[in-house]
Amino acid sequence: MENFSICVFCGSRSGENPEYILQAEKLGKLIAKSNWRLVYGAGNTGIMGAVAKATQKEKGKTFGVIPDHLVKREVGKTDLDHYIVTENMHERKKLMFTNSNAIILLPGGPGSLDEFFEILTWAQLGVHAKPIVLINVKNYWDPLLNLIDHTISAGFAEKSLKNLFKITETADEAIEYIATFDQRLEP
Repeated sequence: MENFSICVFCGSRSGENPEYILQAEKLGKLIAKSNWRLVYGAGNTGIMGAVAKATQKEKGKTFGVIPDHLVKREVGKTDLDHYIVTENMHERKKLMFTNSNAIILLPGGPGSLDEFFEILTWAQLGVHAKPIVLINVKNYWDPLLNLIDHTISAGFAEKSLKNLFKITETADEAIEYIATFDQRLEP
């Protein structure tokens, strides 16, 4: 898949479990080795920084998007192939989405949850059919999956909501899933 881009949403912190960083580094390497481009939040710290540095170490292409107010807070990583500073978070998410063919989520905080739910809602509404993958490192996303089950059982979503995303345990599984996904939409 030439000119293929993976949007990775993840934390600007490293988290408590070292496996979070290990899977981020693995994902970055796999993106580069697949000759795909990493699209991410342009941070230089935490899981976000780890995935970008691993992509670059393997000579992969990088595309970072960061809002102006986060440049210093997340220590913007400026040595990317493409580095865009936006006015706000909304513009950041839109640019990351429109410049990618698929979305992967690694562990992260409220920002990652916001990104996941926006992308999931867009899929539910038929705005896109891009693959969405949650890498459930050490069961990190289990509480989120329980919330989605609760939302469905309470009657606020159809069971089909769970068909709009894939859950994997590792970066390898996520890349394998995306590589075999029937691509219907271009970025």
